Amino acid sequence: MITADPWSVPVVVAQLPDTGLHRDIEADPAARASMAEVAGLREVLSASASLDVTPQRGGRFHVTGHVRARIGQTCVVTLDPIENEIDEPIDLVFAPPDQIPQLSDLVDDAAESVVEIPDPPEPIVNGVIDLGRLATDAVFLAVDPYPRRADAVFEPLIEAADPEDHPFAALKALQVDAKPGGSKKQPRKPGGGKPG
Repeated sequence: MITADPWSVPVVVAQLPDTGLHRDIEADPAARASMAEVAGLREVLSASASLDVTPQRGGRFHVTGHVRARIGQTCVVTLDPIENEIDEPIDLVFAPPDQIPQLSDLVDDAAESVVEIPDPPEPIVNGVIDLGRLATDAVFLAVDPYPRRADAVFEPLIEAADPEDHPFAALKALQVDAKPGGSKKQPRKPGGGKPG
């Protein structure tokens, strides 16, 4: 899970009824501002979740539902402000911390088979499942790191080719002049005589 915790809605697992629990939660303006800052977003206009927590055997709990958010970002092509919708399904199992290594080994073993691999369980920390933290993580993981407007087209900058920019340009700079400067000597005539 992501370390930031701007939106906390703790559920004490010892107080959960056998029939489970349903929670509809919504982030307040302070939580949304904190989420935007942590995620590097322009703003979080709304964030809500509808989650069900169902007890399972062995002290485990199944959390299912949806997280929805509307976030403000900046188009990476045009730099215009844009808004994006997030609608992420949630389907996680929480287990007591002492069960995590054993359950993770079962997931690793399933990776070697052809059956669908379940996600490893999340730990129940201090007897609490924080639904707000779960919803926050889902929003953060769903953020598009390279948002762009639907009509934005990236056109790379095209520069004219420099005739001096080629692999042998450095060698050309090292080339010795064919006609060195200085005093010019007269060539000798064949047979050793001086020119006349």
